[in-house]
Amino acid sequence: MGSAALAQSVAPLPAQRDAAGWARWIWPGCLLAILGVLVIYPLAMLVIGASTNINPTVGGWGLDAFTVENYLEVVTNPNVHRAMFNSLIASLGGALLAVAIGLFFAWVVTRTDTPLKNMIELAGMLPLFVPPLVAAFAWSLLGSPSTGIINILLEGSGLGWRVNFYSLGGIIFVFGVYYAPYVYMFTAASLKQMDPALEEASAISGVGPFGTMLRVTLPLIAPAILSGGLLAFVVMLGIYGIPAILATPARETFLTTYIFTLVSWSPPLYNKAAAVSTLLVAVTALCVYVQHRLLAGRSFVTVAGKSFKPRQLNLGPWRYVTLAFALAYLFVVVVAPSAALLIAALRKFLFIPTVASLFDISQYSLTHFKNLFDNPLTLRSIGNGLKVGFAAAFVGGALSFAIGYTIHRSRTPGRALIDYLTTVPIAVPGLVIGVAYLWAWVHLPGGLFGTIWILALAFVARFLPDTVKALSSSLMQVHHELEEASVICGHGLLSTIRRIVLPLTWPGVLSGMVLLFVLSIRELGSSLFLYTSDSIIMSVLLLDFFEGGNIGVTAAFSVFQSVLLLVIIGTAHHFTRTTTDLAASG
Repeated sequence: MGSAALAQSVAPLPAQRDAAGWARWIWPGCLLAILGVLVIYPLAMLVIGASTNINPTVGGWGLDAFTVENYLEVVTNPNVHRAMFNSLIASLGGALLAVAIGLFFAWVVTRTDTPLKNMIELAGMLPLFVPPLVAAFAWSLLGSPSTGIINILLEGSGLGWRVNFYSLGGIIFVFGVYYAPYVYMFTAASLKQMDPALEEASAISGVGPFGTMLRVTLPLIAPAILSGGLLAFVVMLGIYGIPAILATPARETFLTTYIFTLVSWSPPLYNKAAAVSTLLVAVTALCVYVQHRLLAGRSFVTVAGKSFKPRQLNLGPWRYVTLAFALAYLFVVVVAPSAALLIAALRKFLFIPTVASLFDISQYSLTHFKNLFDNPLTLRSIGNGLKVGFAAAFVGGALSFAIGYTIHRSRTPGRALIDYLTTVPIAVPGLVIGVAYLWAWVHLPGGLFGTIWILALAFVARFLPDTVKALSSSLMQVHHELEEASVICGHGLLSTIRRIVLPLTWPGVLSGMVLLFVLSIRELGSSLFLYTSDSIIMSVLLLDFFEGGNIGVTAAFSVFQSVLLLVIIGTAHHFTRTTTDLAASG
């Protein structure tokens, strides 16, 4: 038999080639279908809801139901204009303050000889784990113009000053101090990786430390500053809890509070809420696009092939000044709000006539904690919250691992599309996710809407980019040679993942699952339109307590949630560290 005939005899038939081609799309097709259900379908239903006058609780529409009336009303409504103005100004001011704070602490930790830098780094990250609703409530206790603890202390000291956190300035302050960690994470990582030779060359050229920072350091870490600042801006724009607590008493509206008002109206204005939600998505998507365009095509290479140690600046006596700033920040974001929550949770009556009565032990008791746990909804919300958190962590963790492995460790077709769809929720605020899932699931049969499972799915979709990003760094650290060696030894793909990839990336997988669990426990916006009395979770019940005027019970529940999150995070950190040590020793 000739070589041509032999080649023809072993060559796959066209039908076999077609079958092999289709088989390559089975896995990415499954992932795309899952992402379609989690992300694309709800957002498509949101757009349809904004473009019709139908009621999502009834369902069913025809081509004659489509209209642009909702969009026209949103564009011409002065209430929407005011809400948009407040949202943009507060988010922009908060983002600028967050950049200033986050960049300062990143520089202190990575580039100076300031003492207690580990404590400073911990203080810089703590606000990430404080639910925004709890933070806003704590500062309402501190900065209320009439009964705020700060104003009581100022009055007792004889000073004529007053603070008012029920204002745009108060919201900007809370935004800035609680979302500075986003900027810190980006800029600290960039500063640690930057080659100090670039700054040393500037110093040799006669440029002072301040000039070097302005002309060399800051331009080189511009992508990190821009990314952190825009991320903080987008997150602030979509937050509901802080404006709900601090803007409502001032009779100011934000886009998120305005959307909630539309759905809470009787009858609910679902279509108008969907239209405003699409407006909010458009603004956040524009911010993400601007970030991409500003960074595209520019070179910010700061890491050389040789090893190096970040340059440390000797501050001399000034290092105690930077330490004082760090301690002041720790006091502002942790100590003062925690003290306010404890006072309100333990004090029988929040009214504090004088500074002396603040320290009157007879005015304190555990009454509010007793009332809290006597309420049957409390234990139900705690149980539901933990169930939703665990469900979201396991489902989201497994999905994130599958997506991360497909994107970074395989040559599967459709990887770019999977990666793109995974990042879409970045531009969708939590409250909008809730509205989208309302439109997507409320009229479908099967009884999923109103259960804890719809909440878990919404949280998975909401935080999918965060968990995939947390897992991707671990997956990218595993060399391909390890998988190739496993295949040569006769192991299949699933066996290789189970025996090689998963054990090596387990700390990252566990960290991603813990992150998703914590984010689900503290999430409010995505759940506001999806819960019922049977599926109520802690963040929603906390808001109900506050809106019902139960300040003491609200404070007690806030303290409980904060302690619960600290215990979960501490336990997860210990378990992750133990697992990492065992993997390293093994």
